[in-house]
Amino acid sequence: MAGKVVAVRTDELFARDRQVLVVEDIDALHDMRVASRRLRAALEFFGPCFPRHECTRALREIKRLAEVLGARRDIDVQIQWLRGYAEARTGAERAAVLGLVSRFTTEQANANNAVARALAEIDDTDLRGRLNRLAQHASEPSKRKHKHARHRAQRGRAGR
Repeated sequence: MAGKVVAVRTDELFARDRQVLVVEDIDALHDMRVASRRLRAALEFFGPCFPRHECTRALREIKRLAEVLGARRDIDVQIQWLRGYAEARTGAERAAVLGLVSRFTTEQANANNAVARALAEIDDTDLRGRLNRLAQHASEPSKRKHKHARHRAQRGRAGR
């Protein structure tokens, strides 16, 4: 079950990874951010089913990605709200609000560059492949796991 959940959550994380850099498509970024939270939760919950080092490393990378996605998302929401607010204003007030939109648009571009760098990093480290291998590891019955369980059971009987 752990492997299946992580596989599904991994697919969700990467489903729109190329669309998140299109600043006009704020839903793609939001979807990826939500998917990152769900994947982190699954890895934390099912952590004992995975090799600890690999799971910890993946969690660290996903958290970093979520942070940059969150920073960009905050700006996206501010811009969206300010544009709606500006539509209902006139004159100097409208100009001032649109000036804020312009400033936030510059911040959005910087945040988008951080997202692009984070995506490049997870591509370089093959996060998707490593997550899929973790999922596969949890889904496959391991002779080693069974051997150790059998050994622990025998040791427990011998001590009686």
